[in-house]
Amino acid sequence: MKSSNPALGGKTFEQYQPGIQTAGVMTINGTVNKTLILLALVIIPAVWVWDMFYASGIGTEAGIQNASLMYWLYGGVFGGLIVALVTVFKKPWAPYTAPIYAILEGLALGGISAVFEAQFSGIVFQAVALTIGTLFAMLVAYRTGLIKVTEKFRMGVVSAAMGIFLFYILSFVLGLFGINMAFLYSGGLLGILFSLFVVIIAALFLVLDFDLIDKGAEHGAPKYMEWYGAFALIVTLIWLYFSLLRLLSVLRQ
Repeated sequence: MKSSNPALGGKTFEQYQPGIQTAGVMTINGTVNKTLILLALVIIPAVWVWDMFYASGIGTEAGIQNASLMYWLYGGVFGGLIVALVTVFKKPWAPYTAPIYAILEGLALGGISAVFEAQFSGIVFQAVALTIGTLFAMLVAYRTGLIKVTEKFRMGVVSAAMGIFLFYILSFVLGLFGINMAFLYSGGLLGILFSLFVVIIAALFLVLDFDLIDKGAEHGAPKYMEWYGAFALIVTLIWLYFSLLRLLSVLRQ
């Protein structure tokens, strides 16, 4: 495996050669611009759902189960998952599917953030600040060579992420049979360590994303891959943000 996240595999850019694309080629600046556009498309619906939650007068823990909020939340989660899978398998569609994904994830992000904020006042601001700080820290570490993307590094991060994913799947399946792995959500030592581990792996994914986007630009990938690269970064940033929310909530407990 040579993937930094499900959206960016190691062979994503290998088929492209510089100078053969007629519609322009992928650039770092172009990918950055597309990433900013997608971030805006995440934030706008997130703020809308957030405002709807608090404007309705249910901005308390008792209002977490509000039906309309749950519709937007779950619609964003499952809709975003479907669009993400389409984007992964149909990369040329990324200029259209990536914005749709961002909007849907914004709905989910706004709903989930409101739920956490109702339980732990101020936690959303802390998670946003830490996400931004981590993004810039990882970018500096990558650009300065402090963290070098070697094959062993890549395999280690991807293997750890796969382990986390399989663990969540196991937790979900066991939950269907009434077996609750409560330590994942408790304020105990195991809950804190697990949440911290997930945050670290999500942060390291950013470094792998930077490296693969660099390679895309070097290989002269087609212009639509800027949208795909931006989409991949957004996937990782949202994962990091949710992981930080979970870690902070565990620490609050």
